[in-house]
Amino acid sequence: METNLTWAEFEKVAMYIGTIIKVDDFPEARKPAFQLTIDFGELIGIRKTSAQITKRYTKEKLLNRQIVAVVNFPKKQIGKFMSECLVLGAVGQEGDVILLAPDLKIENGLRIG
Repeated sequence: METNLTWAEFEKVAMYIGTIIKVDDFPEARKPAFQLTIDFGELIGIRKTSAQITKRYTKEKLLNRQIVAVVNFPKKQIGKFMSECLVLGAVGQEGDVILLAPDLKIENGLRIG
């Protein structure tokens, strides 16, 4: 069982909608991954991250796709790459990730709540 959070703790997690505007291979990663550049709109701007989502997604399927990400984690150095946000997804039985996304096209930068 997971630990219960208070409402105040949940509100500290800044989850926003963004659109993937660039997808690159990440050959230096220990596990297969892509480097993603994501547009979160005017307020947050452009952020980069890496994601181990190569089992279910191609670069072409990711480009221009909207996703949900946490934008208020500290930056994380992954090899020579600096990750600036965390893309959210459901983790399947075999470790494959299914991205969380809105079911309709919406404005980048909208907060999840």
